[in-house]
Amino acid sequence: MARRRDRRARSLPGEMEVRLNRKLERSLKQGHPWVWREALAGLEAATPGQVVAVTDAKGAFVVRGIVDDGPIGVRAFTTSPRERVDGELFARRIAAAADLRDVVIDHETDAYRLLHGEGDRLPGFVCDVYGPTAVLRFDGGGAAAWGSVAIEALEPVLRARGVENLLVRSARRKERSLEVAFGQLPEGRDFVTEHGMKMLVDVVHGQKTGLFLDHRPSRRRVRELSRGLSVLNLYGYTGAFSTAAGLGGARRVVTVDIAQPALDLAEASWVENDLPPKTHETVAADVPKYLAELDETFDLIVSDPPSFAPRESALSAAIAAYEKLHVACLDRLRPGGLYLAASCSSHVRRDAFDATVYEASRRSRRPLQLLGQWGAGEDHPRIPVFVEGDYLKAILVRA
Repeated sequence: MARRRDRRARSLPGEMEVRLNRKLERSLKQGHPWVWREALAGLEAATPGQVVAVTDAKGAFVVRGIVDDGPIGVRAFTTSPRERVDGELFARRIAAAADLRDVVIDHETDAYRLLHGEGDRLPGFVCDVYGPTAVLRFDGGGAAAWGSVAIEALEPVLRARGVENLLVRSARRKERSLEVAFGQLPEGRDFVTEHGMKMLVDVVHGQKTGLFLDHRPSRRRVRELSRGLSVLNLYGYTGAFSTAAGLGGARRVVTVDIAQPALDLAEASWVENDLPPKTHETVAADVPKYLAELDETFDLIVSDPPSFAPRESALSAAIAAYEKLHVACLDRLRPGGLYLAASCSSHVRRDAFDATVYEASRRSRRPLQLLGQWGAGEDHPRIPVFVEGDYLKAILVRA
């Protein structure tokens, strides 16, 4: 009888219960961190940040988590009926995340993701390290309500790794404000290293938390492949792919982005890595227009556009946009040329994205050899059942 009571344990003392109205128990028990608001009953009275126990239709405990303020009603933190969501849990999870980075981040890299939200079982919390500065970002009001707890757990871990400043980015996505949790706000741009490559980062004004750290494996692959090649880097942003190609021995690199300030950073990074200025060209242009007017071919093209599908309703248009972009790129590859295509659209699944490349091959009549497929680096771990976390997709082909 005691064993049966434990299996059906519900909330801890003083804890609110909400009930599933859909059959999601299996995926949640396997570690899926999201419970959609529409799949829950009794959530109306809960406030963002409140800890709740999620039960099945019969009242048996399923997961414990934090109430959020968007379509995700509850972010699940534990499948154990006895484990509390508190400062001790945050400290354990952050320590485990730091241990993983000690394994997967090499000594020539000081820019990496220390805490990857759902992948490190702290859904809604992301912390990136850029040398002496770290940036903490909250996804949703629920995480923001636990901000002080996260900061308290992070501080000793960060200081032990030589981080002097912790900045907190606003929980509201349209705002760009930063608050200083400890240390001070950096005065301007600074250089960080990735596999020994220097990259210019602006944690105050840059996209995401400063850089696209998830593309570390792709940049390393470009560096390995570029010797003697002409390289075109589309949607180049601050030129990290371009610098990687230059360090890999590319004979010519062209970086294209619509934003001139980003290209200025790309030029600065190129110079900082002691690369010959004459081999790098920047072009401020809209990529589709640039490709339509381009009258030369390249040995390697990198295409990493911003998300074409920010929401599920944009999926069909995104698929068409990817296919059009791939056709234009394949048409500008030399025989035997390499094409590295990437997508950061979480709504475009890997199979669907790969299919856009294969369809472009058919339409451009350029048979392809598949050389590799991958996603984000090891500092962006994913819970296996959480397919939504497999947002970044990269594919390398030879035409």
